[in-house]
Amino acid sequence: MEPENQTEVSEFFLLGLSEKPEHQPLLFGMFLSTYLVTVFGNLLIILAIITDSRLHTPMYFFLFNLSLVDIFLSSTTVPKMLVNILTQSRAISFTGCLTQMYAFHLFGTMDSFLLAVMAVDRFTAIVHPLRYSTLMSPRVCGLLLGAPWVITNLQSLIHTCLMARLTFCAGSEISHFFCDLMPLLKLSCSDTHTNELVILTLGILMGLSPLFCILLSYTCIFRAVHGIPSSQGKWKAFSTCGSHLTVVSLFYGTIFAVYLQPTSPTSSQKDKAAALMCGVVIPMLNPFIYSLRNKDMKAALRKLIGKVASYRS
Repeated sequence: MEPENQTEVSEFFLLGLSEKPEHQPLLFGMFLSTYLVTVFGNLLIILAIITDSRLHTPMYFFLFNLSLVDIFLSSTTVPKMLVNILTQSRAISFTGCLTQMYAFHLFGTMDSFLLAVMAVDRFTAIVHPLRYSTLMSPRVCGLLLGAPWVITNLQSLIHTCLMARLTFCAGSEISHFFCDLMPLLKLSCSDTHTNELVILTLGILMGLSPLFCILLSYTCIFRAVHGIPSSQGKWKAFSTCGSHLTVVSLFYGTIFAVYLQPTSPTSSQKDKAAALMCGVVIPMLNPFIYSLRNKDMKAALRKLIGKVASYRS
């Protein structure tokens, strides 16, 4: 039974990455720069794909959506963190906290599903090149994009509804730079067994199903490429997968560190570092990875920048 003098918490306080005042200007400058690079870089990718008709293909359609999701993912946490540092206020309302949690898991999980869809696209292009335009028709691309949006929204809704039914009266300080599932559960004085079970179940399903799809796609790709007689043909086939494989390695190297590592007294700082990589650093790196390793994208970006320069002059 709860003591009578306990009161339900209506707002939380995000402790952030550091509570030391001397670190705040450095953190503000670092995250402002990172956020601006993320938004600007991904917007360039989006505009290049829109304005260049040569990039109106399924591969770049999915890259367009990945860049859009990366902007949303970074915008879920960084602006609030910058406002908190600037105003020296760490408060976030209960509703705002649940909204941030919903958005982070929506866009974070959508990132992984988009990577899986892009792997399927590469599998179709390399293993079934003659049937590619038929297999990856606009209707199929719409289904491959629409289904993950439904699934990820449903997952985030389940987490949010289960969290909303809890009572928080064990404190209001969240040892994180945004509202996440496990730090919030630690503050609840309700029974969190159902929440923990759902987090584990959905974490495994949402984490492993896209990864399994990616691994299966690349297994088939490697087998198909192995059968190509010329080394030049093999290199040409693999060259279209290099950027995607780089992003997959970065993404899954951090996402599992956040949600699938065992709880320990020292796991809080590891969770912050991994969430920082997943939600802030990787969305910033994606435009560089895809633009620097892709000739068509580099050409489209040069064309876009040339148009902007000529318009301004």
